[in-house]
Amino acid sequence: MKIHEYQAKALLREFGVAVPKGEVADTPAQARAIAERLGGKVVVKAQVHAGGRGKAGGIKLADDPAGAETAAGQILGMRLKTPQTPPEGIEVRRVLVEEASPIARELYLSVLLDRVRSTHVVMASQAGGMEIEEVAARAPEKILREWTHPALGLQPFQARTLAFGLGLAGDQLKSGVALIQSLFRGYLAKDCSLAEINPLVVTADGRVMALDAKLNVDDSALFRHPAIVALRDVNEEDPLDVEASRYNLNYIKLDGNVGCMVNGAGLAMATMDIIKLAGGEPANFLDVGGGASPEQIENAFRILSSDPSVKAVFINVFGGILRCDRLAEGVIAAVKKLGLKMPVVVRMEGTNVEQGKKMLAESGLKLATADDMADGARKAVALAGRG
Repeated sequence: MKIHEYQAKALLREFGVAVPKGEVADTPAQARAIAERLGGKVVVKAQVHAGGRGKAGGIKLADDPAGAETAAGQILGMRLKTPQTPPEGIEVRRVLVEEASPIARELYLSVLLDRVRSTHVVMASQAGGMEIEEVAARAPEKILREWTHPALGLQPFQARTLAFGLGLAGDQLKSGVALIQSLFRGYLAKDCSLAEINPLVVTADGRVMALDAKLNVDDSALFRHPAIVALRDVNEEDPLDVEASRYNLNYIKLDGNVGCMVNGAGLAMATMDIIKLAGGEPANFLDVGGGASPEQIENAFRILSSDPSVKAVFINVFGGILRCDRLAEGVIAAVKKLGLKMPVVVRMEGTNVEQGKKMLAESGLKLATADDMADGARKAVALAGRG
């Protein structure tokens, strides 16, 4: 789950991470009032779940409250388009009005999970203000990494190594070490998968602070953080993702035209691979879970049919917890209720498979069946290609 910059900064502030003073505004008038409280010169920043806001016109410097009001009026309501947004962009519904900071240096700092080493890694770079992927491609030697011990966490010597590597010295070194340790504590405490500060700045008067902040929280840990769940902004998410989450369906939108309905993440990955092997492209990752009910199957069909890019649906299920007859019942009911017109290919194996196939055959619906995964993928790709 992603949260906005102003929300991330509020959480990091609880752990002692230094951030500029600022408040969020929904209207230009509110932005002006906030700027007056902050003393005049401010930065007005679009609050969307995407990076690259500055290049897209989503961050503006204002010299006085009137300028803050003007800047907020220009940003609020715009559709911000960056490499991290959908092609149509994201509408800006609020802005962060923040005191302007006299920047002397821009640095980079993040904590994330290294799945290869099965532990957390703290990354830092003197190339702040740039996308870390761009730095990794052009000058990988500029990225410092410290892998933490799974039980002991980030050690003080590791924080000092990173701070030295960032070129900090004296009081700035002490501040930098403390900030790195605070960021790591916050990352662990909030069950984050990513905590990123870009840029981490050294100001002209010697302060070290987080000028930007991004926190991604592990969805599987949200039950421990109801306060973070309350920060969710569904306006920033794909409507189909939001709809799927309401029915406990694991859904990810992709770029192809073959809709996938599968039970189990591993089988879903294999299904997408075999669709590509058959010459097609999957339109989504949709896992209905091991014990999906007919209602969940119906809702899954509703989500798939709501995506205009889906031209055919491939249902690939292994009947263990989800019996094949239960799946067939759900498929038949959903197709009838929704009046589904697009082609549907069903491949099922497992418990009560013969009963399930019989139910599909006697349903009177035009449902294609497949003998195995490869056969199902070929049929689905062919049907999708015909539109």
